[in-house]
Formats: sequence, C-alpha cells, structure tokens
Amino acid sequence: MGSLWHGFADMGAVERDGAFVVARGEGAYIWDQAGTRYLDATAGLWFTNVGHGRREIADAVAAQLSSLAHYSNFGDITAPVTQELAERLGELAPVPGSKIMFTSGGSDSVDTAAKLARRYWHETGRPDKTLIVGRRLAYHGMHYAGTALGGIAPNRAGYGELVPDARTVEWDDAKSLAALIEEVGADRIAAFFCEPIIGAGGVYLPPEGYLAEVRRICWENDILFVADEVVTGFGRIGGSWFASTRFGLEPDMMTTAKGLTSGYLPMGAVFAAPRVAEPFFSGDVWFRHGYTYGGHAGAAAAAMANLDILERENLIDASKNLESLLHEHFSPLAAHPRVAEVRSGLGAVAAVQMADPADGPAMVKALRAQGVSGRAAGQGALQISPSFVITEQQVAELAAAFGRALR
Repeated sequence: MGSLWHGFADMGAVERDGAFVVARGEGAYIWDQAGTRYLDATAGLWFTNVGHGRREIADAVAAQLSSLAHYSNFGDITAPVTQELAERLGELAPVPGSKIMFTSGGSDSVDTAAKLARRYWHETGRPDKTLIVGRRLAYHGMHYAGTALGGIAPNRAGYGELVPDARTVEWDDAKSLAALIEEVGADRIAAFFCEPIIGAGGVYLPPEGYLAEVRRICWENDILFVADEVVTGFGRIGGSWFASTRFGLEPDMMTTAKGLTSGYLPMGAVFAAPRVAEPFFSGDVWFRHGYTYGGHAGAAAAAMANLDILERENLIDASKNLESLLHEHFSPLAAHPRVAEVRSGLGAVAAVQMADPADGPAMVKALRAQGVSGRAAGQGALQISPSFVITEQQVAELAAAFGRALR
C-alpha cells in the first residue's frame, strides 16, 4: 500500500495496477521510470505551453530563490519580480487598466473572483446581487465556489450544498442564461462564469456566436462577466494571448493559471477590469482576501521566463498554426466506428469523442502502449492539448498513434 493519494483517481485501481510514474520531460515528450518515451498529448494538464525541460525557466527560478524565495504580499509588501510581472500582465490584459491579484492556482483564482464579484456589488450599494452562475459541463476548479459553479455532476455529488446562491445553466444555449435572469431577476445575479471552451467537461468548442451573445446578455443586465481562462489563457486558444481578446469579450474579471508559468511552478492570477477594481482603489475599502503564496517570487520568476519564451519563439502564432494541423490530422479518425466525433478547429485544442464513453479509460491505456500519454475528459472524450512546441511531424505521429490504439 502506497502513501500517495492521487487526485481524481480510483485509488483501488491504482493500488491494484500501480502508478504511471513520469520521470522527466523534454519538448513534447515525457519518459517514464523505465525510460520509455511518450508523446505528451495533453501538455501535462493543459499547462506546459512552452514544452518540458526548459532550463531557462529553471535557471530563472534558481536565481530568484537564491536571492529571495518569497515574502508575503499582504498589506504594502511585494517583491520586485512580482511587481514586474503584474505590470507585464496588465499590458497583456484584454481590458486596459486591469488590476492583477495573484493566487496559488486556478481553483484559487475562481474562488477569488466569486468572492470579489459579491463584494463588488456590496460596495456599490447592491448587496442583494449574490447569485453566481456557471454552466452545465463546466469545470471551475475544486474549491467550494468552483465546485458549486461547476457543471460536472460527479464532481458535485456527495457534498450537499456547498455555496448558497449558485446556479447552473446550459453550456451551449444563451437563452438558458436569459431564462434564469427572467426567473430570478437581474438584481439578484452577481456574475456569470464562462469557460471559452468547455475543458475538463469534455473539450467542447463554443457554438458559433455563443460567447458574444452571453457577453451581450451580461452587459444588458448589469451582470459581471467572468472569463475562466485557466485553460485557454496564455496562447492555448491560438493567435491571441487570451480567448477573451480573440473573441472581444472584454471580461469584467478573468481567471488564469496553468499557462502563466507553463506549469513549472504553481501560480494563478485574477485580472480585474477597472470597473471592478475601482471601489477598492479609491478609498479605505479593503478586499480582505489573499493567499500566503499569492505572487510567490520564485513562481513570478518562472512566469517572467515563460512569457519571454512565448514571445521570443512566437509560440502564440505556433498555437494558431496547431488549429489547422490538429484538424487536418485528427478529423479522419471520425470515420472510425468507435468514434462519435472529432472536435477541433480552435487553437491548440481538440478531442476524440468515443462512441461508448466507457471506452475512454481503456483508450488511455491503449495510447500508452502506442507511445502516447493521454487523458479522458468528460464522458469518453480523449483530450488533445499539446505543447505549442510540438512539430507537424509529431502531430502526425500523435494522430497515427490514436489510430493504432483505436484498432
């Protein structure tokens, strides 16, 4: 019996079959303890945007840790690298003038945004606006607010009501949001949380016009629009730093993590548009919230080096190029009788949906036998979200391995 309790795992099966132990990585590949090489189909967990084994990031972190590992960012305290990173992110923000609050990761970022949404309305004289709204199939992390907002039923089962005033609407129908507003009243709703793509819920791309429509509904009803870009941020959506920029969403808040450091150290950030930040920057109003490791100096150094690589190597454009490559190489798999559909055509994201969802876990094992590390998401969808450094030849190899695993 091992001591490690894995997240999102059938621990009985892990105890029986053993763990898949990843020992090292380089570029788009990882190796297990036995030295077997695998193409990494998922960039870890959506996050290794610049690829594995970047010594430049490791060196930047080591240099920072040898000078100052971290110090609290509470009150008026910060470290130079943390302040520099905040200014840099402010320049990239979809809404000019946004303020940046650092967290320890994506779940922290979502809970921060949920609390800030309610507190914003309290400070602007509308304390009844407390309802936070998510979507069916959505994933917003696993803290209390994120679990309550999420629309993946098994993730919510067995906990009871976690957060009062949390509701869920359909993921692909803007009319569902409009109907909820009609039912409860816009004067009750604080914020609508929206992943630009449904990630862990099965990798679903937004229907044509959906994002623009829900954004319009929020504007017209004075509901804060929160773009959850933990997955899509920092280039994953292709062609832009953020999906919010690509789709012109102008979010009131934006939650980020993963690609901020490419997973080299844990870090998240919440972008708050000037409207949301104003009550807390104009007087003696405190947002009594923060994390011990928010703005961690070592993580900030990792993020700065990661952003340098993304810019210098034009990896945001490389992600856009993957949009067509993934579509070209994976679309033919839709003809296989075990495949229901292939979802692709938006950034460095795709999915092979199994006709029988129960085949998902078995396909993950079959892919490993073909030299690919993959993951099942939602109901039998095989996630494809490689590092931006993957080559066209490696994409072709990845698709060929999927074909062999299906056979």
